[in-house]
Amino acid sequence: MSKPPVLLLIHGANGRMGQALLRLAAGREDLQVVAAVSRRVEQRVQDGVPRFASRELGGVPAFDVAIDFSLPDGFDGVLAHCVSRGAAFVSGTTGVTDAQLAALDRAAERIPVLWAANFSLGVAVLNLLVERAARDLADWDCDILELHHIHKRDAPSGTALALGAAAEQGGATPRYASVRAGDIVGEHTVHFAGTGERIELVHRATSRDVFAQGALTAALRMAGRAPGRYGMRDLLAAG
Repeated sequence: MSKPPVLLLIHGANGRMGQALLRLAAGREDLQVVAAVSRRVEQRVQDGVPRFASRELGGVPAFDVAIDFSLPDGFDGVLAHCVSRGAAFVSGTTGVTDAQLAALDRAAERIPVLWAANFSLGVAVLNLLVERAARDLADWDCDILELHHIHKRDAPSGTALALGAAAEQGGATPRYASVRAGDIVGEHTVHFAGTGERIELVHRATSRDVFAQGALTAALRMAGRAPGRYGMRDLLAAG
């Protein structure tokens, strides 16, 4: 007998990532979107998915996991709602504050939570490579260049900061540079420069779908887990 699908709430449904999540989830049998939440609602049901405004979050049906790709000012409400419902929380919202990350730690005492700056498998592996390179290339300069589309608000990107944290784990002191241009989905380059030689570790995303697919996979693997703070490395190991 096949298992019932994991029930999803998508928060930030009108954004680029929210739209990608809805489109890709529609083709899966192991996941079912039971609510799409956004600031404004024009249709109560769209493509078979019930729509709710952010202020109506308390009235959404039961769900197993919330996937949040919104803005920092919407982060607190959906996290608190997951705690009250006992549902898992998966978020890729960037620009969150230290206080919000602390709230995530407190929530992890009661529910499984995962916040990641980037949900692509390639970036998860890149973080491991950066940490290893930083450890093995002591005293080399470390610079992180990130490029995104002109509508991205935060700079450096959350992914660049996560790569920087990996570099710091290896002992490097990273510097950052940001470019906002055109419709670039996302590109991150980590430079390690020594005397007479240089290494570049690069990840280029050509489709936002890689992030949405990763978030859906994360949601599937987070459902039913014990309370705690999880990362993409944990889910890679579980896969």
